[in-house]
Amino acid sequence: MRPIAIAVVAVCFAAAFGQSLRAQTSDQRHFVSIGTGGVTGVYYPAGLAICQLVDNSRDRHGFRCIAEPSGGSLDNIRAIESGSREFGIVQSDVQANAYQGRGQWDKGAFEDLRAVFSLHAEPVTMLARTDAGITTLEDIAGKRVNIGNPGSGQYATWEVMEAEGLVDRNSLGEATQLKSADVGQALCEGKLDSYFWLVGHPSALTQETISSCEAKLVSVGGKGVESLLAKYPYYRKAVIPAGMYNNKEDIETFGVGATFITSKDISDEIVYAVVKSVFDDFETFKSRHPAFEQLTIGEMIRDSLTAPLHPGAKRYYLERGWLDSNN
Repeated sequence: MRPIAIAVVAVCFAAAFGQSLRAQTSDQRHFVSIGTGGVTGVYYPAGLAICQLVDNSRDRHGFRCIAEPSGGSLDNIRAIESGSREFGIVQSDVQANAYQGRGQWDKGAFEDLRAVFSLHAEPVTMLARTDAGITTLEDIAGKRVNIGNPGSGQYATWEVMEAEGLVDRNSLGEATQLKSADVGQALCEGKLDSYFWLVGHPSALTQETISSCEAKLVSVGGKGVESLLAKYPYYRKAVIPAGMYNNKEDIETFGVGATFITSKDISDEIVYAVVKSVFDDFETFKSRHPAFEQLTIGEMIRDSLTAPLHPGAKRYYLERGWLDSNN
């Protein structure tokens, strides 16, 4: 089944059953939902992989799981905050802002936000048409650049980069706000000169854009990035290795981590069951996408978790001896 068809089925299923099931108590729910991202990114297959493992162990815990396409990190946190979704995949920087009441949450922190585990690293990945004359971040002035759709993690990252003086949308020839699923085609059709997003690698959309449009990767670095890394500890340096796409050299950039989150209102039993489903069959989970192949348990339960760990997740990690009881 094609990704778009899968997305339609998922949305229809959620619409038909979500309202009545979410009206029940945590222990009575028949399914839980995960907010992901666009169907061409890594968040959506990550959500599908988690749900597959949850469904495989349904006889043990009694509920099903659905991965829902969404607008991205901000959308997912807001849905969890409103109670319309139980889980979501978000960037570590957006998770931190929501919990601490910064950025889009500066009028009210989401203090009930809870971390479950982290996923893959997500470098800022900028692509440009080879005929656009863009070789560094500074070269995007006067160009048509997609900065991400409001509600997505990439848009939130753009706003941080803009606040720190790395970029300026007013200097662009055009600042578009397309979803990640639409940017590759727009670049190929000559409607964009460049776009950036945060994504785990290897990325199918990145490869498709490079192959179809004669596009290239652009390094994102410099003194501005160094100051940003010093100010925001949830960002870190990253490298897209030479030869991963058409790049003959390493592409220097920075990025965040993808994280799996929930609310403190979701019962310990549900969170425990989801975590157990993933880590009891960890090798199967890692096999579901190339971006997961290098994941380690130590990194997943410690790195990029910028909100408190949910008690249901902590219970499982303590049982496995992965955390100290004093943590």
